Amino acid sequence: MRRVVITGIGIVSPIGIGQKVFWENLLAGQVGLRRITQFDPSGFPVQIAGEIQPYKIGDFVPKSYRKATKVMARDIEMAVIAADDAFRDSGIKSPAYTDQPETTPHRFGCNIGAALISAELNELTAAMATARNGNQLDLKAWGSHGMTQLTPLWLLKYLPNMLACHVTIIHQLKGPSNTITCQDASSHLAIGEAFRTIQRGSADLAICGGAESRLNPMGMIRQCLLNRLSAKHNDSPADAVRPFDTGATGSAIGEGGGLFIIEEYEHATTRGAKIYAELVGFGASQDAYKIDEPDPSGHAYGKAIAKALTEADVSPSQVDCIVPHGLGIPAFDRAELAGLTNVFGDGLVKVPFAPIKAQTGNLAAGSGMDAAAAVLAIHHGKIPPAINTRTAIDGRVLNVAATPREHAVNVAVSSVYSLGGQNAALVFRKV
Repeated sequence: MRRVVITGIGIVSPIGIGQKVFWENLLAGQVGLRRITQFDPSGFPVQIAGEIQPYKIGDFVPKSYRKATKVMARDIEMAVIAADDAFRDSGIKSPAYTDQPETTPHRFGCNIGAALISAELNELTAAMATARNGNQLDLKAWGSHGMTQLTPLWLLKYLPNMLACHVTIIHQLKGPSNTITCQDASSHLAIGEAFRTIQRGSADLAICGGAESRLNPMGMIRQCLLNRLSAKHNDSPADAVRPFDTGATGSAIGEGGGLFIIEEYEHATTRGAKIYAELVGFGASQDAYKIDEPDPSGHAYGKAIAKALTEADVSPSQVDCIVPHGLGIPAFDRAELAGLTNVFGDGLVKVPFAPIKAQTGNLAAGSGMDAAAAVLAIHHGKIPPAINTRTAIDGRVLNVAATPREHAVNVAVSSVYSLGGQNAALVFRKV
C-alpha cells in the first residue's frame, strides 16, 4: 500500500475562517456559540448555535465562476471556502488561480461528506403559497403550477453532491469522486475513501472531508424533536456544550467544514510539499442498536477505532491524543466512553483528551474540523483545551485540561459516530 500524507488543511468554522485562525482560536479557548442571527430563533426552545461570521462567497472563487454562486446553498459555500483554504495552504497551483497548473486532473480525486441540505424557506414557501387551499397545501395545485414558481435551477442548490460538484469544477479535478451522507460520520468516511483510492494507486492526490450548515429552521426543528440540544443556556452560550461533563444538558448545532489535501508520500516529497502528518489507519463500523441513539456498550464504536489502530500498526498505549466526538449529550457521551474503554482499557485515563465541540457546536458533515484538530495537534505539538469538561460523568477520570498543553504528539486519533449507527475513526502519525 502506498503511503498517504496530509499536505493542506482548509477550515471554515464558528471560531474563524481559515485553518490558521481556527487553530489559534481553538487554543485560546474561544467559543463560537452565540445567539442565532440568520433567522429569528425566538420561537425555538434553543436560540444559540455555532454561526459563521459574515463573509462574501465571491472572495473565495475565481471571477469567472462568481455567477455560479447564485445556485450555491450555504452548505456548498462552506465546502468551496474550505477547499480554497486547503489549496492555498498546500501550495498546489490550482487551475482556479493560474493558467499554468501543476496538477494532473485525472489523478486528483474528491470525496466530500455532506448532509441533506435544508431548503431556504423564503424560496420554498413563496412558491407553496400559490398552491394554498385555505391553510393547507393543495397537492394538485402544487403539481400543476406551484412548482413552476421555483427557478428551474432550484434543485441544484440542494443536492448533497453539489458540494463536491462545485469544488471539482472550480479546481478542475477529474479523479475518483464521491459524496457520502452518513450524518456525523460523513467527513471521516469521505477521508477514509480518499485514503483508499490513493493507497491502491487510483489517484495521487485528493481533497476530502466535509461541510454542512445546520443553521436554518428546518435543521433546528430536527435537532429539537430529537431532544439533542441544550435549552438551558440561551443566555450563556459559552457554557452550553459540556462534553463528558456532569453538567451536560445537550449539544448545539453549528455550521462549517474541514477539508484536507491528502497526497501520496513520494508525490508530496518530490514537489517539496509541507507535510502535516501521515494518515496511517482508517476504520468503520455499523451500530444497529437504534436509529436515534448509540449502543450503551459502545461495542461498534470501539470496533471502528480498533480497526484503524490495527491498520496503523499502533497499539492503544502509543496514542498521544484523542479528539473524541464529545457531543455533550449524556447518553451519547457515556456510550462513547464505553467504546473507548473497550479499546484503551485502564490506559484511557492516561491519553490526553481534546473534545472541541464546546467551542464549535455540532454539525454532521463538518467533523472534518475534529480530524483537523488531531492533525494540527501533531504538527504543532499542542493539545487543544477541553474548556467545558470540568467534572467527568459517572466519576470517570479523563486526561483533560481547561488550557492548551505543550505535548509531543506522535500519534493522534479522531473518532465519530452518527445517528443511524455509522462509526468511523482515523489514525494520524507524525512523519
